[in-house]
Order: sequence, then C-alpha cells, then structure tokens
Amino acid sequence: MSLGEQAPPHVGKINYHKNLTPELAIIRVQSDDGRPVPDFKAGQFVALGLKLDGHHNITYRPYSLSSPPEEKRYFEFYIKSASEHVMSRFTSTLFKMFEGDLVYWRNPTGAFTIEDKKADGTSDTRRLVLIASGTGLAPFISYVLHLKNIKSKREIVLLHGAKYVQELGYCDMLKNLSASDPNFKYLTTVSRPDHELSRDWRGNVGRVETLLVGKDDSKSQLEKAVGEKVTPENSFFHICGYAGTINAVISILSPLGFISNRKKREDGSFDIKIETYI
Repeated sequence: MSLGEQAPPHVGKINYHKNLTPELAIIRVQSDDGRPVPDFKAGQFVALGLKLDGHHNITYRPYSLSSPPEEKRYFEFYIKSASEHVMSRFTSTLFKMFEGDLVYWRNPTGAFTIEDKKADGTSDTRRLVLIASGTGLAPFISYVLHLKNIKSKREIVLLHGAKYVQELGYCDMLKNLSASDPNFKYLTTVSRPDHELSRDWRGNVGRVETLLVGKDDSKSQLEKAVGEKVTPENSFFHICGYAGTINAVISILSPLGFISNRKKREDGSFDIKIETYI
C-alpha cells in the first residue's frame, strides 16, 4: 500500500472496538461530525492517523477496509498488531483506544479493487478466487459484502489461512453466507492446529496455498469445492497477504498458465491481482 500525497486529514472517532485475540481486533471509525463516510470501492484502504508519544506530528498507517461501499455509517477495519517498531507503537496505541476516542483519517484510496472487465473491455464473468493470509482477509470481506449487496451472480470462492482458529476472522458470517448462497464458497486452514488458540480444530491444516495443491494425484481442496479443474479461462485470482503467501501461490499457478498483474500479457490481460500486506 502507498499513501502518496493526501489532502489534510479528517477527524473521526471509534464507535466499535472488539478484540478477537490480544493481537487482533475489528475496529469501526465514524466521522466525528456524524456525516456519512465518503464513497469508495471495495478493496480500497484508509490511512488512519495518531499522534504518538505526545508528538504534534501525525503518524499514519494504511488499513484495508473490510466494510462494503454501501455501508455509509462507518469504516470497518480488521487489524492485527504489527512487529515493526513504528507500526508496533501505532497498533499498540490503537488497541488501547476505546469507543469515543478520536483518530485522524484520510479519504479512501487504492487500486486493489474487483476486476470486472477484461483487457478488451468486455465483462469478466470468471469465478473470483480470493486468497487471503491473516488480515489480508479484510479487503475480501468488502468484496464479498459488496457483491452480495449488488446481487451479483458471479461465483466467489474465498480461501483464508491463519495461524490459529481464533484468527479466522468473520468466520461465522462467512459460514452462514456459504450455507445460504450457492455462488459463494468458503475454505479455511490453520497452520498451528496444536496451539491453545486452535483448540478442537478439525479442519484443513497448513498454509493457505496448500488448498491449491492436491495430494497423491487427488484434486485440490479448491477444485473439489468448485467441481472442475481451475484454469485461466474459468477463474480469476485475487491474493492479499504476506509476500511469502503471494510468492507461493504464484509459483503454483504460473505453471498452469496464470499471469499476474506484475507482468501482464502483451494485450494487457492478466489472471492474478496482488496486494502485499504487512
């Protein structure tokens, strides 16, 4: 994510803060003046700002929006504490804030939006395969809710990998949506199933990219879910997560003919859109 040059910040206030774990939270921010939040596209991000350690300067940290564009009352964020020094101070401060506390924010921006047109301008109706590691899930929640709101019939498959079960954010909502909407499928996996935060886990084990690989010549979990071989002709991938996740997924998909937006075909077409998450 790149913040770039921005207009002066707005003032907002936290109106919801729920910790899922000590290091993971869902936070909502509304405009301090009560006005609706500005328009944005699913997949974009907002830079939140705080004055750290009593400094007058504002430190900004970009967070993908998990709320859909149709939600005008607030911005919603799915946030995990960062390990980098400055970001750790930022998120540790943010995690200590309560409902009603003030924060700064800048208008939504970003290019990690839904691809609904092909290079030739025609509608892209291929299934959307959304692959997320950790809080890379956030923009995909916005995608899924937005497409549901506009009553899209496009098939969506969401794959989410987390270290622990308790870090499978929005799990109940996504399970319910999968049960009620035949066009939406939801696959999860946990990389640390023996941890206390993964108690009683009986699902898939491993990193999220393992859902793309079959074992002993069997179909992958993804292909079992969609009922056919996944090809560039029938599927378009969005990946949001750590660099390791992105590189692993690309290494699996490239031999199958998938091309990413990092290196498009001569006609401008591609089959994988990427957002690195820190």
